[in-house]
Amino acid sequence: MENHTKLGMNRTGIQMAPLQGPDQVAYAQSRPAHPESGSAKDIVVARGSYILEAERVGSVPLPATGKGLAEAAKGKMSGVHPEVLFDKLGERASYERSGVRLYQAMIGKVEAIEHAEQAALLHDLNHICNEELQHFGLLTRIIKDLGGDPTAQTPSADISAVASLGMIQVLTDPRTTLAHGLQALLSVEMTDRASWELLIELARESGHDEFCSSFEQALAAEQEHEALVRGWLRKLVMAEAM
Repeated sequence: MENHTKLGMNRTGIQMAPLQGPDQVAYAQSRPAHPESGSAKDIVVARGSYILEAERVGSVPLPATGKGLAEAAKGKMSGVHPEVLFDKLGERASYERSGVRLYQAMIGKVEAIEHAEQAALLHDLNHICNEELQHFGLLTRIIKDLGGDPTAQTPSADISAVASLGMIQVLTDPRTTLAHGLQALLSVEMTDRASWELLIELARESGHDEFCSSFEQALAAEQEHEALVRGWLRKLVMAEAM
């Protein structure tokens, strides 16, 4: 697989058919959507009815331990909703676990594609991958400390997994370049950073300042990850352009 952008016989644009293109445009303009066949507003109305009838994606599991029940009761008594914290802890754990898989896929791509700075890029990717695994372990321990079940898939964890499917497809597609993979990872890291910031705020508001130091260390690591990925992406794209 060639690891650079190239000109080729791309037939997706209308300019590739200068004679037939205008005919296609005229055909579409002569046949506007029929009022009885539906409109954008009809789609919004239909989706709205489904939204009103739908149940939630899932639920935060009931605590299965005495410690978990006590934590939930303490939160309810103080006027907060501890299930929100459990939901976001589950989301972070799921995201960090997925992050390990994403970086493993990227490492495999870098190993398969010759590159002048292959060793340095692999060093940084392995460094990030190891820290993602450490963050997953941290979150697992904290969920257990709170009496929760780290193997349960909370609603936000479910949504996070669905959202990451596109990134997995980019990184495991044998046709994508190193720059394509780094672009996907940059999106992952930007979301990762924002999510850790939110978790820190939520932990403080929930009365769990004891976790904030560990969370802030994880946030600092994620900021470093974002900077590394951003730097490598810029280096590869600019080297290819010049």
